[in-house]
Amino acid sequence: MTKFIRPAPQGTAPLPLSILDFAMAGEGVTAQEALTASIELARLADRRGYNRYWIAEHHSMPSVTTSSPAMLLARLVGETSNIRLGSGGMMLPNFPPLVVAEQFGLLASMAPGRIDLGIGRAPGTDGHTASALRRGQISAEDYPAQLMELLAFLHDDFPSDHPYKDNIYSVPGPKQAQENGVADSFIAPPIWLLGSSDFSARLAAELGFPFAFAAHLADQNVMVALDVYRRHFKPSKVLDKPYVISSFGVMAADDEQEAKQQSWAYSHAMMRMSTRRSFVVPTPENAENYQYSATEHELITMWDTKTLKGTGEQVIEQLNAWQQRVEADELMILNLGHTPQAIHRSTELIADAFGLPKNVLSK
Repeated sequence: MTKFIRPAPQGTAPLPLSILDFAMAGEGVTAQEALTASIELARLADRRGYNRYWIAEHHSMPSVTTSSPAMLLARLVGETSNIRLGSGGMMLPNFPPLVVAEQFGLLASMAPGRIDLGIGRAPGTDGHTASALRRGQISAEDYPAQLMELLAFLHDDFPSDHPYKDNIYSVPGPKQAQENGVADSFIAPPIWLLGSSDFSARLAAELGFPFAFAAHLADQNVMVALDVYRRHFKPSKVLDKPYVISSFGVMAADDEQEAKQQSWAYSHAMMRMSTRRSFVVPTPENAENYQYSATEHELITMWDTKTLKGTGEQVIEQLNAWQQRVEADELMILNLGHTPQAIHRSTELIADAFGLPKNVLSK
């Protein structure tokens, strides 16, 4: 197993700060523009000293362009120098474990020591799309067994009586390196378990793996899940004591009102999704002028309260308040707005307010 290395914060930041990205393509933004913006955002995060840049996996969502984290990560390997790159996450029930092992073995061979493999058990989409992805053959109940198979492929340690032992192995991977006479050359990416409830928290604790909680989706569950993870954690070859990332939705702007408008537009999309409509992020103007029913207004307000928003300093104040409660080892932010420009500006303002360096690549 790849031993987990605890990162140090950059600049005057109190702890490591990372980014989760959806490659947001709001109303009027093309997929090409969204992906170009994500590449530029990864470069910005690399330059400013953010610790990780993770790509989420979502399907059948018009405003989210990250349907294939591995493909976008392959591009980002060549666009960045220091920052860790990873999935936040790969939704394992959507894929055969061998496919995930090969994709991330390839990434780990392209950028040794810089790749993270975050794994989730949700579909990252609606039930109909999940069925199309899986053809009905895999369910969330199969997740623990799938995870064990993935680990066996990544580390070439199937039991001696397993049908895959010595017959099937992932490439790039440890078996290839061994047979080519360079046995120590392959380093498997560390696995993170992701969750928004206590299910993956329990599994991460049992395995002794790091755990990332999606507070941007389920902040009401974060304290219970982290308590379960920490109380039940078993030291492993990977990790000697618990390590937690907590992710939060944010939007910072030079003007507090602009931050609120950008956040409201994203929350409008979440309201649509909650009412079984297509996930589309409208322009802030269209969201503001929309005539909400009482139910719609209740839903959008509920989602909007989850986002930390305001000036850079105000966002950090809210982030610090959460940190006092969750005591995470690392924080991760997901910038939630309509335009790439607003997302980039939010990233810069938060970096400044959090104490990240201006340019770590100039050293």
